[in-house]
Amino acid sequence: MNVRILRLCGFFGMLTPVVGFIMVFLAISQAPWFSWTMNALSDLGVDGFEAVLFNSGLPLTGAVMMMFSAGLFELTKGSKVGMAGSAVHLASSVLLILIGVVNETIKPWHYVVSFAFFASLAVMLAIMGAYHWRTNMRRFAILAWSAAVVGVVIWMLPWRGVALPEAISALCVSVWQVSLGYWMYTLKEEKEGL
Repeated sequence: MNVRILRLCGFFGMLTPVVGFIMVFLAISQAPWFSWTMNALSDLGVDGFEAVLFNSGLPLTGAVMMMFSAGLFELTKGSKVGMAGSAVHLASSVLLILIGVVNETIKPWHYVVSFAFFASLAVMLAIMGAYHWRTNMRRFAILAWSAAVVGVVIWMLPWRGVALPEAISALCVSVWQVSLGYWMYTLKEEKEGL
């Protein structure tokens, strides 16, 4: 395990939600019509300056998320379960980029990509939870599985608009990713010859 790679990628794991939420909230600040209870976040990507912020913010966030994926591959090297979780994380990153490119005006593909993104997050968390459990990283396993459960259950509730379940799902993944990213970032390099 290359600690330098893990530390660098851990930084990107912490940075991803910061970039994502800043870009979404900037888009919301330019959209006085937006309602958390009546809209989807993707409604921000249809027209106006808010669409520029939203549709450019998602690919930017996905690109930063990909950097964390690289760290997950390094962390899980040698584990089939871990590598599978890392691959799904990378796929989620690509899907996030596609949500910004295939915006809500491109039907039905936007909905397909959006559904695949949120479903892949839950699958990734479940798989990474299993990896963490097998490698005695139990607190991360519990965090991943809890985030997966909340991220799925929130979608089962009745919503008029889906902005809130979208944001809560993203927040759940963010808590796990920031926690693991911080752990990776604070790893100490072993000194050779000691």
